[in-house]
Amino acid sequence: MPDPSRPPGAPWRNFYGRRHGKTLRDSQRDYLESDLAALSPGPVDWSDNPTRDPLDLNARFAGRPVWLEVGFGGGEHLVHQAVENPGVGLIGCEPFINGVAMLLGKIRRAGAENLAVYPGDVRDLFDVLPDRGIARAFVLYPDPWPKTRHHRRRFVTPEHLGPLARVMAPGAELRLATDIGDYVRQALEEVPRHGFAWQAERAADWRNPWPDWIPTRYEQKALREGRMPHYLTFRRSH
Repeated sequence: MPDPSRPPGAPWRNFYGRRHGKTLRDSQRDYLESDLAALSPGPVDWSDNPTRDPLDLNARFAGRPVWLEVGFGGGEHLVHQAVENPGVGLIGCEPFINGVAMLLGKIRRAGAENLAVYPGDVRDLFDVLPDRGIARAFVLYPDPWPKTRHHRRRFVTPEHLGPLARVMAPGAELRLATDIGDYVRQALEEVPRHGFAWQAERAADWRNPWPDWIPTRYEQKALREGRMPHYLTFRRSH
């Protein structure tokens, strides 16, 4: 059935996964109420932007190059990149509101001012990102959807990769981290079909993390449970 919260004309999109988890702490509710609106990248939701006008990233980030993290989890990597790269603007997209609240607390503590946050489905964000507007993208430990019948829900499918390719600039870098071997297989099959070239030349290029990497809680869990992280780097070829 159509989602009654989406206005007429909005495409029907199945959403898989959680939007809410444990009850938020008072401090987390305060972050959401006090900080989230000011961190918006612009009008993304269909109710705010029914004509799907592109976001003005130059105005939002004062002409900085823009990086995008899809599914930022608790936000530790996103805040780290923002602090280490003040000359870059970053957009974090995450539908899980508990993760959004965690990120907002980290942003407050770090004092980062070059971030925008969209608490929703990245497909809606893709709709309004300008062509070739993203200089780097991160997809770090995405939901693995391990059952075969659920593989079509993964990020590395045409529904996500096609719009991602449109919004990334030629030569832009896509970083994908996962601890699931079959996810690696699917990524190496699907991502190059959408205009990305895998950059690995030797095993160390996918076994070792990027020089500016910080461990995330998802990676630490994978290592505790004996799974090997893979760090895949692709470049938008055209």
